[in-house]
Amino acid sequence: MLGRAITLIESTVPAHEVLAQEVLQRLLPFTGRARRVGITGVPGVGKSTFIEALGCFLCGRGLRVAVLAIDPSSTLSRGSILGDKTRMERLSGEPNAFVRPSPSAGCAGGVARRTRETLWVCEAAGFDVVLVETVGVGQGETALRSLVDFFLLLLLPGAGDELQGIKRGIMELADAVLINKADGENRARAEFARSEQSTALHHLSSATPGWRTEVGLCSGRTGEGVLDAWATVERFYAQLGPAGVIAVRRREQMVRWLDDLVRDGLLARFQRDPAIRDLRPVLDRAVLDGEITVVQAAMRLLETFVTARPPEPRT
Repeated sequence: MLGRAITLIESTVPAHEVLAQEVLQRLLPFTGRARRVGITGVPGVGKSTFIEALGCFLCGRGLRVAVLAIDPSSTLSRGSILGDKTRMERLSGEPNAFVRPSPSAGCAGGVARRTRETLWVCEAAGFDVVLVETVGVGQGETALRSLVDFFLLLLLPGAGDELQGIKRGIMELADAVLINKADGENRARAEFARSEQSTALHHLSSATPGWRTEVGLCSGRTGEGVLDAWATVERFYAQLGPAGVIAVRRREQMVRWLDDLVRDGLLARFQRDPAIRDLRPVLDRAVLDGEITVVQAAMRLLETFVTARPPEPRT
């Protein structure tokens, strides 16, 4: 039933979208009670392996765990492999766990179009922890910050190179940084990477007011560091929950989401407008021929969109 509800929410069929909103409206009073943890990192860092180890650990403690794994979609076919349940075979077999892969479908920010609503459904279904795994695209994965409470960044040993790949933007959003695959021959390099990243964090602003981001070591393969990682998450909620920081963050996220939906809706209406469709090719040619500037073309399109729309009826 949970899987079918999520499929309904992810559907782009207009009739399904109306029904999905009715479902979400009824579930809304039962949401907001789970730990919302986002996990990101560069491709190949071992997110799935770490999440499986963490999820099995939490299930062993009697918690119900939902994993929302966002799979990258092809830019050509728009298809996704959706293989995270295969990569988390042990966790998928846990009776208190639910693993749901979803396609990113070209959405920016490393999350899917309906990730937030899917998270709500999992909370209403009674899950204690919701882990959101993103596609691992690097600096662009900042949208995850806008729908979780705790933001965990995984890095590889030799993280000096990784830092160049993800830049400082994603580091400024992290509530914790873990050097994964810190086992075997990688141990020494992992220790060096932890020292290096700890130094880098000293030059960045705190991602969450009243919280100091720390760097730790872990191994999804051996399970080392998983207990410490979850202890950090629990400390985060124990320290910031009573202070109201998490509640404020969630309210700010809702307002930002409203702004995003309004912006996306306006853009969709703009692109569907008949007057814009007629004028756009003309202005494209004028810009390419050097007859007008891009700014002038944009202003012309916006003026046309506003004047072509009938005035709203007064109430």
